[in-house]
Amino acid sequence: MATVDLQLPPTAHGYDIRIEPGLLDSLGEMVREVAPHHKAALIVDEAIEVDVGKPAAKSLQNEGFETTVAVMTPTEKKKTLGTVRSLYEVLLEARIERRSPVIALGGGITGDTAGFVAASYLRGVPFIQCPTTLLAMVDASVGGKTGVNTTHGKNLIGAFHQPHRVIIDVSTLESLPERELRCGLAECVKHGVIRDPGLFTWIGEHADRILQLDHGTLVELVERNVRIKAAVVEEDEKESGVRAHLNFGHTFAHAIEAASAYGRIKHGEAVALGMVAATRMAIAMKICHPSLEHQVVDLLEALGLPTWEDDLPVTALLMKVMAIDKKVADSRIRFVLPTKLGEVIITSDPTPELVAEAWDSLRVDPRA
Repeated sequence: MATVDLQLPPTAHGYDIRIEPGLLDSLGEMVREVAPHHKAALIVDEAIEVDVGKPAAKSLQNEGFETTVAVMTPTEKKKTLGTVRSLYEVLLEARIERRSPVIALGGGITGDTAGFVAASYLRGVPFIQCPTTLLAMVDASVGGKTGVNTTHGKNLIGAFHQPHRVIIDVSTLESLPERELRCGLAECVKHGVIRDPGLFTWIGEHADRILQLDHGTLVELVERNVRIKAAVVEEDEKESGVRAHLNFGHTFAHAIEAASAYGRIKHGEAVALGMVAATRMAIAMKICHPSLEHQVVDLLEALGLPTWEDDLPVTALLMKVMAIDKKVADSRIRFVLPTKLGEVIITSDPTPELVAEAWDSLRVDPRA
């Protein structure tokens, strides 16, 4: 088993992130170690309710937890305060108490929503993350960001609420649709671009084994990415500085998702497009070498991720959505832009013309 320890300042708690095939078989025991109580709430993605959710609930019950199971639909349109209110009602009916753990079992949408429930129910209860998608394993489950969407944009309502433990069973990826697996790889590429050129190269070299779901390769992939995410969170828990580097590609991505009404373009696909747009903007501003675009595009395409999209919403709408992104400061949009492989900067310098040019570039096939 691979284990990553995330240590936070004395005012917050640290926790471990465990990575191994088959870990969910011992879910009850691992929850008991960090959140002992006689009750637990399991919030599970409806797509895995039977195959993964029921065995997980059984493990909790075998460990002595009186377990309440709530099932949620894992779509961006359901990641709302309405869903949060429904989950509050389930927990209140079950009389879940302040020391009772809330356990998220599913992808990033389930984890973000359940995390916000845990952060706000009774002013905060213990929270356990059990991500079952690659995107959630390498990104959303680590770092304590929780929240839901509004009609104005993604994750605009939320809180920082660190989990007590993250339990990553890579064997759950075997039931993941291939498209979702590829979406998770977008976040892995992001980590390579912002901080680890070696990881960037390793992903390209091991792409076939990753897509074949080789367990050893998956454990290494997740561990390397989690170590990057944990190191960034340790430096900057509340995103006042370096943690914003993790938003590389996301200012564009969130605008794509919101302007498309959270429809056919998935988060990882939007992040891939956003990284291409941000890299092109950096090149236009002469802060990185043009060769970086080819490196990013080549790897994304090798992983089956999009690098262009001819059916984006109109640029004016995308620009409008960007203006209400949660990363806006002093009414200026902040962008994370690469200077070279492994290094990025945060800037508000791009002109509206440069931003529009980056959007328009995504409508053109780079190989044409």
